Amino acid sequence: MGRPSLRNDILQAGLRVMFRSGYRGASVRDICAAAGAPQGSFTNHFRSKEAFAKEVLDRYFDYLKGLVAQALNDETLAPRQRLKRYLDIITGSLQRDRWTVGCLIGDLSLEASFHSKRLRKRLDAIFQEWRRPFVSCIAAAQSAGEVDSKFDATELAEFLLASWEGAILRMKVERSPAALERFKSIVFETVFKKPGSTNIVARPISGRSATRGANQGRRRQAIRSKS
Repeated sequence: MGRPSLRNDILQAGLRVMFRSGYRGASVRDICAAAGAPQGSFTNHFRSKEAFAKEVLDRYFDYLKGLVAQALNDETLAPRQRLKRYLDIITGSLQRDRWTVGCLIGDLSLEASFHSKRLRKRLDAIFQEWRRPFVSCIAAAQSAGEVDSKFDATELAEFLLASWEGAILRMKVERSPAALERFKSIVFETVFKKPGSTNIVARPISGRSATRGANQGRRRQAIRSKS
């Protein structure tokens, strides 16, 4: 009986190591050590580290597409609510890793796309495929009058995903969900605001502003008293 293949174990370990160390920092030795596999197993299954990274990326994207479908295919929700649902699902996933792990697509876009033409092309194709269901959902929201039709649905989908990736990067720096919550709050009160709605949020008054206002009030009262 032949020995079981360690290919899947190496891919799973590679995903963890790349999240932790990035593309360039994830050595074949570290990946194999995390998988409990000899280094020879890596070269038996993968032609290069670049080819390996592409398979890891594809595996991660398959996982992400499942989360997209979970939110955007939920017909019990209105289209605009599905967009919110997706961001909340991702927030919950990031919380489980205590805000230390972001999105592999975003991470590799920053790092590997500069060093590997093959990975850059694959990342571009992933973004285009990733965008498609969001375009459909946003177009449905526009048709239902939930989102302004001033901008093209494709442009809005690009904006949403690119800006969300930026918020995730900020989250990793802060080790906090603040950037994610700030993004969600602002984007649905501006770009994805329901047409015709007037959501006026009172701005908190700082102690300095309150003191300045009180002083100005006293000065106006003194002037009136003299006149």
